[in-house]
Amino acid sequence: MVAPFCRLRCLLKRAQMLLLCMGIAYLMAGSILLLQRSTIRVAQQYAPALPLLQSLAAPPTVLRVTSLGVRARSRWATAQSMSGGGARSGQHWPASRSLGVQHLHRRWFHSLLPDNPEQGVSHTRTSRHKGTYMGCFLHNASDRALGGTMLYDLRKMTSSLCQDTCSESGYQFAGLEYGVECHCGNRISSPQAPEEDCSLVCRGERGAPCGGVGRLSIYKVEQQLPGHRKFKNIHHRGCFMLTQNVISTFPINAFQPNLTTQSCVETCTDKELPLAVIRKPHCFCTWTSSVFSLDLQSEKHQCVGGADVRAARNSTPAAPADHRFYQVYHTPVLDARCKERMFLPQRSSSLVALSSFPGAGNTWVRHLIELMTGYYTGSFYFDGTLYNRGFKGEKDYWKSGRSICVKTHESGQREIEMFDSAILLIRNPYRSLMAEFNRKCAGHLGHATDAQWKSKEWPEFVSSYAPWWTSHALSWLKFGRHLLVVHYEELQRSLLPQLRLIASFLNITVSEERLLCAQSNRDGHFKRSGAQQPSFDPFTSDMRRMVDAFIHTVDLALQSRNFSGIPQEYIPR
Repeated sequence: MVAPFCRLRCLLKRAQMLLLCMGIAYLMAGSILLLQRSTIRVAQQYAPALPLLQSLAAPPTVLRVTSLGVRARSRWATAQSMSGGGARSGQHWPASRSLGVQHLHRRWFHSLLPDNPEQGVSHTRTSRHKGTYMGCFLHNASDRALGGTMLYDLRKMTSSLCQDTCSESGYQFAGLEYGVECHCGNRISSPQAPEEDCSLVCRGERGAPCGGVGRLSIYKVEQQLPGHRKFKNIHHRGCFMLTQNVISTFPINAFQPNLTTQSCVETCTDKELPLAVIRKPHCFCTWTSSVFSLDLQSEKHQCVGGADVRAARNSTPAAPADHRFYQVYHTPVLDARCKERMFLPQRSSSLVALSSFPGAGNTWVRHLIELMTGYYTGSFYFDGTLYNRGFKGEKDYWKSGRSICVKTHESGQREIEMFDSAILLIRNPYRSLMAEFNRKCAGHLGHATDAQWKSKEWPEFVSSYAPWWTSHALSWLKFGRHLLVVHYEELQRSLLPQLRLIASFLNITVSEERLLCAQSNRDGHFKRSGAQQPSFDPFTSDMRRMVDAFIHTVDLALQSRNFSGIPQEYIPR
């Protein structure tokens, strides 16, 4: 009896020692590899290329909290903050040490990105890029080279994409950073840096310089003749009656005898101001403020003929002598306050779901909530495409409590009861089904072809997804603890009132300026163009009978819970 136990005991000891040795060898190999990579990519002053540097976002206030780990030491938060926004903003480290430390802080992130050959960038610039290369410039918390809008594309960033984006947004300069970030501006406001600091390559373009750590490779984009520049994201805000005292506070007052809306928008865009205020022959430029609240908007006929009418016709007999009516437009410039987004400064103990059926506009509503509140939204899933386009909450653990709300499409009782409250987003099922089919066939912004609509996949899709639209709404109405029902169509029609309801439900105090941010940038990067639609009605009569019955079921369920019923346009009359 003793001999078998002894042999077993010896065998177990050998196994323990073997596992211990294997573990030590694994750790040593990993450490050697890490040290080798760090030595090659950080210690060498003229490394041919560095891996792309970008980290998850964290709020400027959170940067002072040491318990949040690597994510709290994010350059994103520092770049997003205004003056004094980060714990390190006042420090001036030597360039080499700063580059190395920031590089190590971000190494974990780049292991998650798709591989891209990292090759050296020749510092002799070629002329194949349509813009004029200006050089390498500092871009950190204390020295911001470009102060305009930003674009992220962690997979396909190219020099041309950045220049086109900045040009269409009305900016004269385009700067690339980390190989994935595009910054725009109309003036360069920081000192020039050594050219070797901008040694990262663009993710979507081999050999093209894309900045470095805290460095921008800046191009001057091709300029079109005045009056011929084409801008995106220009919105007519409305007609407003303003006093002379208010007008006198505007930073830009340009007198233009032949003033047009286009010329005034160009003037204000060049000055990096988000609002163009027009009353011929004067063009004023200013920032968003409560003065331009929609509640204070005047009737359209008060601004007879719009911006191009003569000044004498822009006032009414009933208006006081020091009051005049002005047309107001949003320029492509994004207000600096609209760019500030962060995780919650204190972790929330309450989980709020943003629940919807796929294709119901969840991404759009997340975009609006982030603009309105300034806080990131999270996700029950991980969508790399959304993360690449700026939804930094995608990679945060959905139960972390750092997001203002969490996207989910789940409809099981167990998953629903994990949330303390929920915003239930409902959209016309006909529109939702088509949007989700488009996404499955062609991605977030693409459209299915006529051949795909006519294929057997479409009827199978409708037969399986239409019941899910119903069960999703019914399950949340039944098991949801504290619900706010938001109809996609109502949000489109009455954006600000609906956003105020959402803010109240989230228990967030929202300033008028943040609401203006959401309104002036309501489309975001994920609005699918409505131009390309199937050339025929993809819904058969049998499909419509089925979907209409589901709509009626959800309508009754909403009314039984004392919510407003389904909007009338869900079923064509």
